Amino acid sequence: MTPVGRPRASSATCAPGVPLRDRGAVTAEFAVALPAVVVVLLLALGTAGAAVAQVRCVEAARAGARAASLGEDLAAVARGVTSIVGADAAVEVERSGPWVVVTVKRRVAVAPWGALVAQGRASAWVEPGVAVPGGGGPGSWDSDA
Repeated sequence: MTPVGRPRASSATCAPGVPLRDRGAVTAEFAVALPAVVVVLLLALGTAGAAVAQVRCVEAARAGARAASLGEDLAAVARGVTSIVGADAAVEVERSGPWVVVTVKRRVAVAPWGALVAQGRASAWVEPGVAVPGGGGPGSWDSDA
């Protein structure tokens, strides 16, 4: 016995108006779309992580250039830079005339199958009267300022 006004469910449909041959179609479409959604999510998170690493590299280079321009030794500059960006960063400090230039590079994993290199570079005018150790070449000071 069926309630009045309600059609009797037929064995040829699984829900009102949906034929049995379409049963499970949404599940199959979801199973196909889910890996694509996961890949897009991984790429978005990897890109956001790379952007954060880029900002940290620029900030670390800026702080390192400022510290070097005030006469800090190279070890202290490198410690300050790696405390901002991480111990796996490559730090290069060089003197170019009255300027000190700090370059920071760090490898960033974007996804399980790839990586990018984030880089920041900053320069600062060496403060007057600052004694700078000699040495020359990248990673050290030039004595001819």
